[in-house]
Amino acid sequence: MATENRRDFLTSAAGLATLAGAARLDAAKRGFQIGCYTRPWDQFDYKVALDGIAEAGYKYAGLMTHKGKTWVIITVDTTPEEAAVIGEEVRKRGMQTISIYGGDFKVAQSLETGIAGLKRLIDNCAAVRCPNLLLGGTSKESLVQPYYKAVEECCDYAASKKVGLSVKPHGGSNATGAQCRKIIEMVGKKNFRVWYDPGNIFFYSNGEKDPVDDVPSVDGLVAGMSIKDFAPPKEVLITPGTGKVNFREVFARARKGGFRGGPLVVECLAKGEAAQVTAEARKTRLMLEELTRS
Repeated sequence: MATENRRDFLTSAAGLATLAGAARLDAAKRGFQIGCYTRPWDQFDYKVALDGIAEAGYKYAGLMTHKGKTWVIITVDTTPEEAAVIGEEVRKRGMQTISIYGGDFKVAQSLETGIAGLKRLIDNCAAVRCPNLLLGGTSKESLVQPYYKAVEECCDYAASKKVGLSVKPHGGSNATGAQCRKIIEMVGKKNFRVWYDPGNIFFYSNGEKDPVDDVPSVDGLVAGMSIKDFAPPKEVLITPGTGKVNFREVFARARKGGFRGGPLVVECLAKGEAAQVTAEARKTRLMLEELTRS
């Protein structure tokens, strides 16, 4: 699908293995960055979420959803100036922003619109001082080609801003690790990786595909991980460690495949009042600290 000339594509594809090895060494030096997204508090304003994340003892925050003028905190319509203010709110609480989910970048309107939208999200990441932009992919078959063409066209721009792009298992053409791997190899750009999501592997397979068995399919390509659990018949809004995901084994297999350092960002927790969510976040942080020590 990528339309760069064949020599450049093959050079990019051949470099994936070398890049993955270098990235693994760099990540291992940094260790794991344990963080939490705003999503568990998204019945409140993002500042409530940031207060909760900091109170729960995290040093890293992920910006995703909240109760505000838009459900997604930072979108293509957010200006870099607005994004910078949000980034400062994170830093005021003694944290760093580790991941941003910016939602749709409007490629359905046109490829040109999609490229412009994705560049705006990259600009917003840079304004927040966030090194990772998380993409959800597309579940519409007709948009797969333009969606990833826009990603391909924006990767070098993102690199110039020191922002990495990643796609997570999220249904449709990117529901499994194997599908995500095909997408990464198809785009063939060194700063486009996988953001693994074990809960979503169960969710989009209706509980049939275990992430323990799936995670080896992305060996060498994992930039970070959403910490999300799953409970039958189809629920992810639970606290990690209370559902079907065997996090210890998922981590063990991911480490075997080269993911020995990088962001681990809690995406979902059991719902409740702000203080209850914060308590669940604290428990999950302690669980992750224990798992990453072993």
